[in-house]
Amino acid sequence: MLTHRRPQWYKPDMGLAARMTLTIFLLGAIYVVFAFALRYFLGFSWIALGVIAAVLAGIQFFFADKIALSSMGAKMLDPTQFSDLHDIVGRLAAQTNMPMPRIAMINSSVPNAFATGRSKNHAVIAVTRSLYDRLSPAELESVLAHEMTHIINRDMLVMTVATFFSMVASMIMQSFFFFGGGYGGGYGRRRDDEGNLLLVLLASVVTYVLSFILIRALSRYRELLADRGSALITGAPEQLASALQKISGLIQGAAIPQRDFRQAETVNALFIVPALRGDSLQSIFSTHPALETRLAQLNEMQRQMESAHPA
Repeated sequence: MLTHRRPQWYKPDMGLAARMTLTIFLLGAIYVVFAFALRYFLGFSWIALGVIAAVLAGIQFFFADKIALSSMGAKMLDPTQFSDLHDIVGRLAAQTNMPMPRIAMINSSVPNAFATGRSKNHAVIAVTRSLYDRLSPAELESVLAHEMTHIINRDMLVMTVATFFSMVASMIMQSFFFFGGGYGGGYGRRRDDEGNLLLVLLASVVTYVLSFILIRALSRYRELLADRGSALITGAPEQLASALQKISGLIQGAAIPQRDFRQAETVNALFIVPALRGDSLQSIFSTHPALETRLAQLNEMQRQMESAHPA
Protein backbone atom coordinates (compact mmCIF):
# COMPACT_ATOMS: atom_id res chain seq x y z
CA MET A 1 0.00 0.00 0.00
CA LEU A 2 1.25 3.44 -0.87
CA THR A 3 1.70 5.89 1.97
CA HIS A 4 0.68 9.55 1.80
CA ARG A 5 2.99 11.99 3.49
CA ARG A 6 0.42 14.69 4.27
CA PRO A 7 -2.88 14.05 2.48
CA GLN A 8 -5.34 16.94 2.49
CA TRP A 9 -9.10 16.93 1.98
CA TYR A 10 -10.07 18.09 -1.48
CA LYS A 11 -13.21 20.17 -1.92
CA PRO A 12 -14.83 21.16 -5.25
CA ASP A 13 -13.58 24.52 -6.47
CA MET A 14 -16.14 27.34 -6.45
CA GLY A 15 -14.29 29.09 -9.26
CA LEU A 16 -14.78 26.04 -11.46
CA ALA A 17 -18.47 25.90 -10.57
CA ALA A 18 -18.84 29.58 -11.53
CA ARG A 19 -16.98 29.04 -14.81
CA MET A 20 -19.08 26.00 -15.67
CA THR A 21 -22.28 27.94 -14.97
CA LEU A 22 -21.13 30.92 -17.04
CA THR A 23 -20.01 28.65 -19.90
CA ILE A 24 -23.37 26.86 -20.02
CA PHE A 25 -25.23 30.22 -19.88
CA LEU A 26 -23.18 31.75 -22.71
CA LEU A 27 -23.43 28.60 -24.81
CA GLY A 28 -27.18 28.56 -24.19
CA ALA A 29 -27.46 32.11 -25.49
CA ILE A 30 -25.45 31.21 -28.59
CA TYR A 31 -27.59 28.17 -29.29
CA VAL A 32 -30.86 30.08 -28.91
CA VAL A 33 -29.67 32.43 -31.65
CA PHE A 34 -28.61 29.40 -33.70
CA ALA A 35 -32.08 27.84 -33.28
CA PHE A 36 -33.68 31.07 -34.51
CA ALA A 37 -31.44 30.89 -37.59
CA LEU A 38 -32.63 27.37 -38.34
CA ARG A 39 -36.22 28.39 -37.73
CA TYR A 40 -36.35 31.46 -39.92
CA PHE A 41 -33.86 30.67 -42.66
CA LEU A 42 -34.69 27.00 -43.26
CA GLY A 43 -38.25 26.93 -41.99
CA PHE A 44 -37.72 24.39 -39.22
CA SER A 45 -40.69 24.26 -36.87
CA TRP A 46 -40.09 24.68 -33.16
CA ILE A 47 -41.52 21.19 -32.63
CA ALA A 48 -39.05 19.67 -35.10
CA LEU A 49 -36.16 21.54 -33.48
CA GLY A 50 -37.29 20.38 -30.04
CA VAL A 51 -37.57 16.73 -31.09
CA ILE A 52 -34.15 16.75 -32.79
CA ALA A 53 -32.52 18.44 -29.79
CA ALA A 54 -34.19 16.06 -27.32
CA VAL A 55 -33.12 12.94 -29.23
CA LEU A 56 -29.52 14.11 -29.65
CA ALA A 57 -29.30 15.31 -26.04
CA GLY A 58 -30.66 11.97 -24.79
CA ILE A 59 -28.09 10.06 -26.82
CA GLN A 60 -25.32 12.36 -25.63
CA PHE A 61 -26.37 12.22 -21.95
CA PHE A 62 -27.00 8.49 -21.61
CA PHE A 63 -24.55 7.04 -24.12
CA ALA A 64 -21.65 9.50 -24.44
CA ASP A 65 -19.56 7.58 -21.90
CA LYS A 66 -20.29 4.25 -23.57
CA ILE A 67 -19.42 5.73 -26.98
CA ALA A 68 -16.12 7.10 -25.63
CA LEU A 69 -15.18 3.79 -24.01
CA SER A 70 -16.24 1.78 -27.06
CA SER A 71 -14.26 4.01 -29.41
CA MET A 72 -11.11 3.14 -27.45
CA GLY A 73 -11.92 -0.57 -27.16
CA ALA A 74 -12.03 -0.30 -23.36
CA LYS A 75 -12.80 -3.48 -21.40
CA MET A 76 -14.46 -3.24 -17.99
CA LEU A 77 -12.47 -4.93 -15.22
CA ASP A 78 -13.83 -6.97 -12.36
CA PRO A 79 -12.14 -6.68 -8.94
CA THR A 80 -10.01 -9.75 -9.58
CA GLN A 81 -8.38 -8.17 -12.65
CA PHE A 82 -5.57 -5.68 -11.97
CA SER A 83 -6.36 -5.75 -8.26
CA ASP A 84 -3.73 -3.08 -7.56
CA LEU A 85 -5.72 -0.60 -9.68
CA HIS A 86 -8.88 -1.40 -7.73
CA ASP A 87 -6.99 -1.01 -4.45
CA ILE A 88 -5.69 2.45 -5.39
CA VAL A 89 -9.03 3.71 -6.75
CA GLY A 90 -10.89 2.23 -3.80
CA ARG A 91 -8.59 3.99 -1.36
CA LEU A 92 -8.95 7.31 -3.21
CA ALA A 93 -12.74 6.93 -3.27
CA ALA A 94 -12.85 6.26 0.46
CA GLN A 95 -10.50 9.15 1.17
CA THR A 96 -12.70 11.59 -0.78
CA ASN A 97 -16.01 10.06 0.35
CA MET A 98 -16.99 9.18 -3.21
CA PRO A 99 -18.63 6.08 -4.72
CA MET A 100 -16.16 3.60 -6.15
CA PRO A 101 -15.88 4.23 -9.91
CA ARG A 102 -15.74 1.32 -12.30
CA ILE A 103 -12.36 0.69 -13.92
CA ALA A 104 -11.67 -0.09 -17.57
CA MET A 105 -8.49 -1.15 -19.32
CA ILE A 106 -7.59 -0.05 -22.85
CA ASN A 107 -5.16 -2.06 -24.95
CA SER A 108 -3.29 0.90 -26.45
CA SER A 109 0.35 1.90 -26.76
CA VAL A 110 -0.61 5.52 -26.00
CA PRO A 111 0.05 6.04 -22.25
CA ASN A 112 -3.03 7.82 -20.96
CA ALA A 113 -6.13 7.78 -18.78
CA PHE A 114 -9.51 9.48 -18.64
CA ALA A 115 -12.69 9.58 -16.58
CA THR A 116 -16.16 9.53 -18.08
CA GLY A 117 -19.76 9.06 -17.00
CA ARG A 118 -22.86 11.19 -16.54
CA SER A 119 -22.60 11.34 -12.73
CA LYS A 120 -20.45 10.26 -9.81
CA ASN A 121 -22.63 7.14 -9.48
CA HIS A 122 -22.03 6.18 -13.11
CA ALA A 123 -18.35 7.08 -13.37
CA VAL A 124 -15.67 5.06 -15.11
CA ILE A 125 -11.92 5.55 -14.98
CA ALA A 126 -10.20 4.13 -18.05
CA VAL A 127 -6.47 3.42 -18.10
CA THR A 128 -4.37 2.31 -21.07
CA ARG A 129 -2.15 -0.72 -20.65
CA SER A 130 0.84 1.40 -21.67
CA LEU A 131 0.20 3.82 -18.81
CA TYR A 132 -0.20 0.97 -16.34
CA ASP A 133 3.07 -0.61 -17.46
CA ARG A 134 5.16 2.58 -17.66
CA LEU A 135 4.33 4.48 -14.45
CA SER A 136 5.52 3.77 -10.95
CA PRO A 137 2.81 2.97 -8.35
CA ALA A 138 3.06 6.49 -6.89
CA GLU A 139 2.82 8.12 -10.33
CA LEU A 140 -0.12 5.90 -11.24
CA GLU A 141 -1.89 6.89 -8.04
CA SER A 142 -1.42 10.58 -8.84
CA VAL A 143 -2.96 10.10 -12.29
CA LEU A 144 -5.92 8.21 -10.81
CA ALA A 145 -6.37 10.99 -8.23
CA HIS A 146 -6.46 13.49 -11.12
CA GLU A 147 -9.28 11.50 -12.72
CA MET A 148 -11.09 11.20 -9.38
CA THR A 149 -11.00 14.99 -9.13
CA HIS A 150 -12.87 15.26 -12.43
CA ILE A 151 -15.55 13.03 -10.91
CA ILE A 152 -15.67 15.07 -7.70
CA ASN A 153 -15.98 18.33 -9.66
CA ARG A 154 -18.65 16.82 -11.94
CA ASP A 155 -17.08 18.60 -14.88
CA MET A 156 -17.47 15.52 -17.09
CA LEU A 157 -21.21 16.11 -17.44
CA VAL A 158 -20.71 19.81 -18.11
CA MET A 159 -18.20 19.04 -20.85
CA THR A 160 -20.73 16.64 -22.38
CA VAL A 161 -23.43 19.33 -22.39
CA ALA A 162 -20.99 21.99 -23.57
CA THR A 163 -19.89 19.98 -26.57
CA PHE A 164 -23.42 18.91 -27.54
CA PHE A 165 -24.52 21.79 -29.74
CA SER A 166 -21.06 22.38 -31.15
CA MET A 167 -21.36 18.81 -32.43
CA VAL A 168 -24.71 19.71 -34.04
CA ALA A 169 -23.22 22.84 -35.61
CA SER A 170 -20.33 20.78 -36.95
CA MET A 171 -22.75 18.23 -38.44
CA ILE A 172 -24.68 21.00 -40.20
CA MET A 173 -21.49 22.47 -41.65
CA GLN A 174 -20.43 19.06 -42.96
CA SER A 175 -23.90 18.35 -44.37
CA PHE A 176 -23.92 21.69 -46.18
CA PHE A 177 -21.02 20.65 -48.37
CA PHE A 178 -22.73 17.38 -49.29
CA PHE A 179 -26.33 18.51 -49.69
CA GLY A 180 -26.15 22.30 -49.93
CA GLY A 181 -26.94 22.45 -53.62
CA GLY A 182 -29.69 19.88 -53.74
CA TYR A 183 -32.71 22.18 -53.97
CA GLY A 184 -35.00 22.14 -56.96
CA GLY A 185 -37.68 24.64 -58.04
CA GLY A 186 -37.49 27.82 -60.04
CA TYR A 187 -34.41 29.94 -60.46
CA GLY A 188 -35.62 32.66 -58.06
CA ARG A 189 -36.62 30.13 -55.44
CA ARG A 190 -33.31 28.30 -55.86
CA ARG A 191 -31.43 31.57 -55.31
CA ASP A 192 -33.44 32.20 -52.12
CA ASP A 193 -32.76 28.67 -50.87
CA GLU A 194 -29.06 29.00 -51.56
CA GLY A 195 -28.97 32.36 -49.79
CA ASN A 196 -30.72 30.89 -46.73
CA LEU A 197 -28.36 27.92 -46.70
CA LEU A 198 -25.37 30.25 -46.75
CA LEU A 199 -26.81 32.19 -43.81
CA VAL A 200 -27.36 28.96 -41.87
CA LEU A 201 -23.81 27.88 -42.72
CA LEU A 202 -22.52 31.22 -41.44
CA ALA A 203 -24.55 30.82 -38.23
CA SER A 204 -23.17 27.28 -37.84
CA VAL A 205 -19.60 28.47 -38.30
CA VAL A 206 -20.04 31.28 -35.75
CA THR A 207 -21.71 28.88 -33.30
CA TYR A 208 -18.93 26.33 -33.68
CA VAL A 209 -16.13 28.88 -33.31
CA LEU A 210 -17.63 30.50 -30.20
CA SER A 211 -18.34 27.07 -28.71
CA PHE A 212 -14.79 26.03 -29.54
CA ILE A 213 -13.38 29.01 -27.62
CA LEU A 214 -15.66 28.65 -24.58
CA ILE A 215 -15.21 24.88 -24.30
CA ARG A 216 -11.43 25.08 -24.48
CA ALA A 217 -11.26 27.88 -21.94
CA LEU A 218 -13.31 25.76 -19.53
CA SER A 219 -11.41 22.56 -20.35
CA ARG A 220 -7.99 24.07 -19.66
CA TYR A 221 -9.16 25.45 -16.33
CA ARG A 222 -10.69 22.12 -15.28
CA GLU A 223 -7.44 20.32 -16.09
CA LEU A 224 -5.46 22.67 -13.86
CA LEU A 225 -8.04 22.11 -11.11
CA ALA A 226 -7.76 18.34 -11.52
CA ASP A 227 -3.97 18.61 -11.23
CA ARG A 228 -4.41 20.64 -8.06
CA GLY A 229 -6.94 18.14 -6.70
CA SER A 230 -4.56 15.25 -7.29
CA ALA A 231 -1.79 17.07 -5.48
CA LEU A 232 -4.02 17.82 -2.48
CA ILE A 233 -5.53 14.34 -2.29
CA THR A 234 -2.20 12.49 -2.49
CA GLY A 235 -0.07 15.13 -0.79
CA ALA A 236 2.57 14.51 -3.47
CA PRO A 237 2.53 17.09 -6.29
CA GLU A 238 5.94 15.89 -7.46
CA GLN A 239 4.49 12.49 -8.37
CA LEU A 240 1.91 13.97 -10.73
CA ALA A 241 4.56 16.27 -12.21
CA SER A 242 6.75 13.24 -12.84
CA ALA A 243 3.82 11.34 -14.37
CA LEU A 244 2.87 14.22 -16.69
CA GLN A 245 6.46 14.57 -17.90
CA LYS A 246 6.78 10.84 -18.45
CA ILE A 247 3.45 10.58 -20.33
CA SER A 248 4.24 13.61 -22.50
CA GLY A 249 7.74 12.34 -23.24
CA LEU A 250 6.45 8.91 -24.23
CA ILE A 251 3.80 10.39 -26.52
CA GLN A 252 6.35 12.62 -28.21
CA GLY A 253 9.22 10.17 -28.41
CA ALA A 254 7.98 6.58 -28.31
CA ALA A 255 7.37 4.53 -31.44
CA ILE A 256 3.57 4.62 -31.14
CA PRO A 257 1.65 3.31 -34.18
CA GLN A 258 -0.28 6.01 -36.03
CA ARG A 259 -3.47 3.94 -35.74
CA ASP A 260 -3.35 4.36 -31.95
CA PHE A 261 -3.16 8.14 -32.34
CA ARG A 262 -6.13 8.08 -34.72
CA GLN A 263 -8.09 5.98 -32.26
CA ALA A 264 -7.29 8.41 -29.44
CA GLU A 265 -8.54 11.47 -31.35
CA THR A 266 -12.14 10.91 -30.24
CA VAL A 267 -11.33 11.24 -26.53
CA ASN A 268 -8.38 13.64 -26.56
CA ALA A 269 -10.40 16.24 -24.64
CA LEU A 270 -10.83 13.72 -21.80
CA PHE A 271 -7.26 12.38 -21.62
CA ILE A 272 -4.96 13.61 -18.86
CA VAL A 273 -2.45 14.50 -21.61
CA PRO A 274 -3.68 14.95 -25.20
CA ALA A 275 -2.30 12.37 -27.60
CA LEU A 276 -0.83 14.91 -30.03
CA ARG A 277 2.62 15.10 -31.53
CA GLY A 278 4.48 18.35 -30.92
CA ASP A 279 4.53 19.26 -34.59
CA SER A 280 0.79 18.80 -35.00
CA LEU A 281 -1.24 21.91 -35.76
CA GLN A 282 -3.89 20.50 -33.43
CA SER A 283 -1.61 21.20 -30.47
CA ILE A 284 -2.28 24.92 -31.00
CA PHE A 285 -5.95 24.32 -30.27
CA SER A 286 -5.43 21.86 -27.44
CA THR A 287 -8.09 21.41 -24.79
CA HIS A 288 -5.30 21.21 -22.20
CA PRO A 289 -3.00 23.87 -20.75
CA ALA A 290 0.66 23.79 -21.72
CA LEU A 291 2.75 21.22 -19.88
CA GLU A 292 5.00 24.01 -18.59
CA THR A 293 1.98 25.72 -16.98
CA ARG A 294 0.89 22.53 -15.29
CA LEU A 295 4.37 21.76 -13.99
CA ALA A 296 4.80 25.31 -12.67
CA GLN A 297 1.59 24.97 -10.64
CA LEU A 298 2.62 21.59 -9.23
CA ASN A 299 6.14 22.80 -8.40
CA GLU A 300 4.69 25.78 -6.55
CA MET A 301 2.35 23.50 -4.59
CA GLN A 302 5.30 21.26 -3.74
CA ARG A 303 7.26 24.27 -2.50
CA GLN A 304 4.34 25.45 -0.35
CA MET A 305 3.83 22.01 1.17
CA GLU A 306 7.50 21.70 2.02
CA SER A 307 7.53 25.21 3.54
CA ALA A 308 4.46 24.47 5.65
CA HIS A 309 5.82 21.12 6.81
CA PRO A 310 9.63 21.21 6.78
CA ALA A 311 11.34 17.85 7.13
